[in-house]
Amino acid sequence: MKDLLESVLRGIGTGSVYALLGLGFVIIYKATRVISFAQPSFMLAGAVLVTYLVGPLGFFLALIVAAAATGGLALGVERLAVRPMIGRPVFTVAIITLGIDVAVRVADNAFIGLDVRHVGDPWGLKVFKLPGGIIVEQRHVAMVLTTAVLIAGLFAFFRYTRTGLAMRAAAYDQEAALAQGVSVGSVFAMSWALAGALAAVAGTFAAVGGSVSESLWLVALTALPVIILGGLDSLPGAVIGGIVVGVVQEVTATYQGHLTWLGGNFSIVTPYVVMLLVLLVRPYGLFGTREVTRV
Repeated sequence: MKDLLESVLRGIGTGSVYALLGLGFVIIYKATRVISFAQPSFMLAGAVLVTYLVGPLGFFLALIVAAAATGGLALGVERLAVRPMIGRPVFTVAIITLGIDVAVRVADNAFIGLDVRHVGDPWGLKVFKLPGGIIVEQRHVAMVLTTAVLIAGLFAFFRYTRTGLAMRAAAYDQEAALAQGVSVGSVFAMSWALAGALAAVAGTFAAVGGSVSESLWLVALTALPVIILGGLDSLPGAVIGGIVVGVVQEVTATYQGHLTWLGGNFSIVTPYVVMLLVLLVRPYGLFGTREVTRV
């Protein structure tokens, strides 16, 4: 029971990072109806920038600056590479975002270099000891709290600000939003900026307790099962999907040693197993909008 509880708590911490990544994907999809494959590169860019800023600024200020800078990078990419593609087939725009991801990751790798780079977080491998001998790593607690604050801020932004309301209106019906004076182009830009900032925070926390390397972007691929599970157009679904995937992955990692026929790294593929099961049963996700086609 102790091992189970510890793995669940670790899964919630890991899942909170997945939730941030999933939110970035969903925000762009709701605004533009395009899945942005550029998110992994923004995630890596944010983490790399933190490694350069943490010395002079400290971890928390470096994280804020890196998130803002990565959001600006995503905004610039949207303006220069994605905006001219408006009106083109969705598949074409998605491929453009894949090319953006490759180009930005090449630049990220150049800044990583040959040295081992760390984000300089204040937690390291420190732990809390709970009643019953349950051990919780401080970094996982920090992940959960940071994610909770950002999610609360996002939902308040979408509900109570004019820009947030404009984004919700454009996500629901772009033509109706245009008729009401909403600048859909500004909504597209804001969605990319928010997604870039969230990716930077997620990338930084994914590197906490370890180092920033070229392979860090692979963590972002786990966001695909997350958004399939929760639903491509559901913000609450991205959060819940992230937590579920994180918990399943960590619990599997804890007990896979007892099931040798699964292999030693089966936990790595469990998010994709979950994704396949969801696609078979509920292709639009647990909280996604079911598309109805009338003949």
